[in-house]
Amino acid sequence: MKLWLAIRKRLGWKLFLSYLIVVIVGVAVLSATATLNTPSAVGRHMQRMAEAMGNDPALLTEERQSFIEAVNEVLMMAAVASVAAAIAVSVFTTNRIVTPIRAMRAASQHIAAGDYHKRVQMSEPDELGALALSFNQMAEQLEQTEQRRVALIGNVAHELRTPLASIKSTMEGLVDGVLPSDTPTFLGVQREVTRLQRLVQDLEELSRAEAGQIRLELQPTNLSVIAQAAAERLRLQFEDKAVALQIDAPPHLPQVRADTNRITQVIVNLLGNALQYTPAGGSVHLRMWSASREVLLAVEDTGIGIAAEHLPHVFERFYRVDKSRSRVGGGSGIGLTIARHLIEAHGGRIWVASSGVERGSTFAFALPLA
Repeated sequence: MKLWLAIRKRLGWKLFLSYLIVVIVGVAVLSATATLNTPSAVGRHMQRMAEAMGNDPALLTEERQSFIEAVNEVLMMAAVASVAAAIAVSVFTTNRIVTPIRAMRAASQHIAAGDYHKRVQMSEPDELGALALSFNQMAEQLEQTEQRRVALIGNVAHELRTPLASIKSTMEGLVDGVLPSDTPTFLGVQREVTRLQRLVQDLEELSRAEAGQIRLELQPTNLSVIAQAAAERLRLQFEDKAVALQIDAPPHLPQVRADTNRITQVIVNLLGNALQYTPAGGSVHLRMWSASREVLLAVEDTGIGIAAEHLPHVFERFYRVDKSRSRVGGGSGIGLTIARHLIEAHGGRIWVASSGVERGSTFAFALPLA
């Protein structure tokens, strides 16, 4: 019973026993076939010998017995040789099958223990090779996820540390009497608290977006109307910074199925980023057009631009192209990540392009027609 349980737990033994069973069945069929066919074959052989040697009963009996013994000896040797060859082949084949599986098991144990660098060497382009490739892809994704998790914790801690340190220093100054207990001091504390609240709200929004739990109230709508309303919300800020805002919104664009509030959130985020990274005297151009089965919107600025190596990472959470400017601006660093999730939840796509540093950038997205 224990031996059977041990065999059931080992794939190699299962494969070996399966090969052995096939050999035993083959030998049994060979033996049964020989047993059934030997009498008639021997009878025909003896008849030909009797015709050639004469009808000597003793001689014929001896010849018959010798012939049967010879046949049995040949069958026995053939059976032993076939069993030995089958065992050797089964051991070789079993090792070829079990070895990569054992390697994947060992690698999975490393990954379970937190070592995400472990990979499986692919040997053959067969099903096991495809399994190893899928395993390595899974390990790669897990490693990237772990790296993003560690980076997220570090970034969140940094974002929280800055306003908390400011609040702490202000409160210590108030307790020690270094700072006056007047409205400007309390307004400074209020700004930092508001910054913390905004960060927490952005994190909650990002969590829902990445979990696919954002509820969308989709309805046919004109993207031009949404874009113009979003631009008007920020027009005063553009004027205060002396950045020109141009709007090219054709009134008769095809309708798209969209959640007005969510798309407004995306457009405001893109316009806000363009304003933040465009110096005074520059310009931001908001334009829309239709192509194929989509309506597209682009926000083009003449700002600081984005280097080519940063473009693939712009929509990653907490990723900043210009960290010093972003810190001053107080952004959470996840607005574009949320925008990407919102656009993708609408069935659209979003991207960024830039000719290089100090050459401006373009953020654009496309939504399918209603």
